[in-house]
Amino acid sequence: MLQLFLSQPSWKENATDESVEQRKALLNELESVIWSLMLVEGRSECRLWLCNAVAEMRSITPRDQRELFMTLLRSKPLKQPFVGQLLQFLFQKEPQKAGLIIAKKCFLLENFFKGNRNRILQWFSNFAGSGYVDHTKGAKALSQFAFVNRDICWEELEWKGKHGQSPAMVATKPHYFLDLDVERTVENFLEYVPEFWSSKEFAESLRDGDILTIDNNFFINMFVDLMYKDNLKEVWEIIDEFLIEQSFSFLCQHLLIILEEQDLMVFLDLLQSYVKPSLQKKDCHDSLDQLLEIILSKCDGNNSLDQLLVLNAVTTQSRQLMRYIREEGSQEQKEKVKHVVFQICKPTNPKDTFTPILRECFRRKSLESIKWLGLQSWAFYCYLSEDFRNSSSWENLFVCNNISFRKSKIYPILDHDQLLEENESEQDNRSARNKRKKRQKHRKKKRRDIDFEELNGDEFADVITNRLELHSTSGDWLLSTDGYSTTWSSVDLPEHISKYCFFTWMKWVFTE
Repeated sequence: MLQLFLSQPSWKENATDESVEQRKALLNELESVIWSLMLVEGRSECRLWLCNAVAEMRSITPRDQRELFMTLLRSKPLKQPFVGQLLQFLFQKEPQKAGLIIAKKCFLLENFFKGNRNRILQWFSNFAGSGYVDHTKGAKALSQFAFVNRDICWEELEWKGKHGQSPAMVATKPHYFLDLDVERTVENFLEYVPEFWSSKEFAESLRDGDILTIDNNFFINMFVDLMYKDNLKEVWEIIDEFLIEQSFSFLCQHLLIILEEQDLMVFLDLLQSYVKPSLQKKDCHDSLDQLLEIILSKCDGNNSLDQLLVLNAVTTQSRQLMRYIREEGSQEQKEKVKHVVFQICKPTNPKDTFTPILRECFRRKSLESIKWLGLQSWAFYCYLSEDFRNSSSWENLFVCNNISFRKSKIYPILDHDQLLEENESEQDNRSARNKRKKRQKHRKKKRRDIDFEELNGDEFADVITNRLELHSTSGDWLLSTDGYSTTWSSVDLPEHISKYCFFTWMKWVFTE
């Protein structure tokens, strides 16, 4: 029977060097096979898994996340894609805050409109027609400024008709502004009315942040200059507020994937000083969902991204990794994984070959050594997923590894709706083999009207018997691994058991 190494070893036990080195070689070989699948597209997949695992960390406070991301923002060299993505989300979620900054620096937008017909028309063409309340956006700023400063700029207004409009006429009929040649007028203001571009009227039109929708990239570059060239306090303040207000999960999922690998590693190194998971037994159930936090908090600072990618994949993303191998791996690679996993997990392996690996992890406390524990746990996941199909094999595994268990008393067969669905499905399968499509369709229509009470005694007994057989074959259990708090099916057990093994080993290594 498979040994899960859940009995705390005597640290004085010694295995033969040959058997220990053989296990290490197999674990290293398993890592090599995984990397052979992850060299190109798979690496980006691994990075995404790592970023998602970081996003699920629970011990990071809003102030922690602000310090983390602000440290990254202020570090050199400038991380342009990362900063740009952050500003993009700031503009989307808090356009008014960005708009206040733009309003204060409104004179910078002179270059934004110069020589750009589309931008001019988008911002300054919003004049109200007859019956509408008021002009909006740049049109409102242009009209207000023109009236207040008509002595110096009214002649710069260009009209589409044969003659211009007087201030008095337009004041009584504001919709006459619809006859304004907006493009030529703004071009005149750019050349002859510099006062407009720093006026309160123009600034006021920018405060709501709507201007951001015209060209995000321009304003991202503008804010980057304000942050890193001008070191404008107001910009850093709104970013500081934004980083506190957003969830850590949101920031990680949308920002970390943008980072270059060396910058991602800088972030993860910084993160080590903030994570505070517990390895105490009372926290075991929660800790199984915090494996990456445990890894980062307990290992030394000499980490490499490759080691973290592999360790995260085999411990927190075991299902996704297996699915990726099945979908993307060649037949040869799949067979190689299967062969190495069997060699690692075969029952004839001496059980004491794992203790020296634990001892080495205890001594070194490095990612390189902890990686062996992760690879061993993932080998268990693969082996259990492939070879454990019925309740007797699972219960033998529990008994042999001193895992106490109880059969679950939840029987979904007593659910009326599910009972009917599965009974109908069984009838469908039988009739499909023997009946023509027309008669089959007729029976399906008839079955839609069947009610639970309409099943006769024999039909009810058949359905109950079938479901009981299914339940006895697969089974559901409550386990001592999590204090009997969750019902585990054979589908979920491989992942749970492998994570529990890894957590248990980590607890021994770091609390001894």
